[in-house]
Amino acid sequence: MKFRNLLILVCLTIIVSSCDAPKLGYFQDVQSGQVQQLSAPKLVTVEPGDKLSILVGSKDPGLAYLFNLQIVGRYKTSQSDANLSTTQVASYTVDETGCIDFPVLGKLNISGKTRSEVASYIKHELISRQMLKDPIVTVDFLDLFFSVMGEVNAPGRFLMDHDKTTLIDALSRAGDLTINGKRDNVLVMREEDGKQMAYRVDLTNIQSLYSSPVYYLKQGDMIYVEPNEKKAREATAAGNAFLQPTLWISLASLLTSVSVLIFK
Repeated sequence: MKFRNLLILVCLTIIVSSCDAPKLGYFQDVQSGQVQQLSAPKLVTVEPGDKLSILVGSKDPGLAYLFNLQIVGRYKTSQSDANLSTTQVASYTVDETGCIDFPVLGKLNISGKTRSEVASYIKHELISRQMLKDPIVTVDFLDLFFSVMGEVNAPGRFLMDHDKTTLIDALSRAGDLTINGKRDNVLVMREEDGKQMAYRVDLTNIQSLYSSPVYYLKQGDMIYVEPNEKKAREATAAGNAFLQPTLWISLASLLTSVSVLIFK
């Protein structure tokens, strides 16, 4: 009798443990009213290969025209020029040394600068060289992207539409994690100083997320969400068969019947 009860207890324990649910929620350690310290935002900076749009404006549009790359050779300087095409500005590609070839100013090294720093730098050069008295410089990135792969609902390559894109922003753009995605071990691959770096982030722990160096993304980051154990086992023919409660219930019933016959 004791053996039979012990056998039933063991089978029930296996059944319950096989039904354990994976971590599905985010920020599981957050409490109401809890304050989390965010690291200083890391703005996107210029790197070799980036494409930028740089527009120079001035009260004198005729002078500003000289400092803009032109696709269309004609420039509308006033309302009376109704028959002329409006200006179209081409993009600058940062070369391997971190420089761009800027009209009139020549080679400018802008590597490592943010958008606002590039704008301030060009504005300073125009004023200090007495080329424009009142320049207005606008800088935008054109082709920054990140990639999201693995257990998300919409994997793909996405453009970064603002300077402070976070890991949560990226996963939201990819349609959130699927139910089979590992939330406590998200991988972010990043190229730094010619080396490929790997970072792991636990989305169930808000401190782990906020303190991670990849909380704020940079261009070229690759995010990979691993499948949980249940999803990984589906790759084999009978990978999850032994985790099905019905199997263990049937086995427990069989063993109970056998034990009754043996110890009858």
